[in-house]
Amino acid sequence: MCVIGDEVSAMSSLAPKVGPLGLSSKKVGEESAKETTKEWKVSIVPSATALVIKALKEPERDCKKTKNNKHIARIMRPRSMVKNLSETMKEILDTCVSVGCMVNGKNPKDLQQEITDDNVETPQD
Repeated sequence: MCVIGDEVSAMSSLAPKVGPLGLSSKKVGEESAKETTKEWKVSIVPSATALVIKALKEPERDCKKTKNNKHIARIMRPRSMVKNLSETMKEILDTCVSVGCMVNGKNPKDLQQEITDDNVETPQD
């Protein structure tokens, strides 16, 4: 039996299937329509590339005045398949290489190596 959400199936197609079971085709149709009605919540999560390009267009921030900045690696962390935040940071730096941008005046590949060598302080998850 194929049920399309919020639609009652034709009684003529249900009767031969549920009749031998002693069920009312009308009630089965109404219950299946009621159970298949669902509300969906859709959220759009931007890609790492979109976030990097958006960050490139923002002016530099004064760290003393602006608190609790949401960094790209923290935004992308739930979607990343790596074990810790430093690995997510290296993924974002890969995206910076693809886009062709510098990070704080440095080559992103150099920063990746610094993270690997533990020369850069990385926050915990």
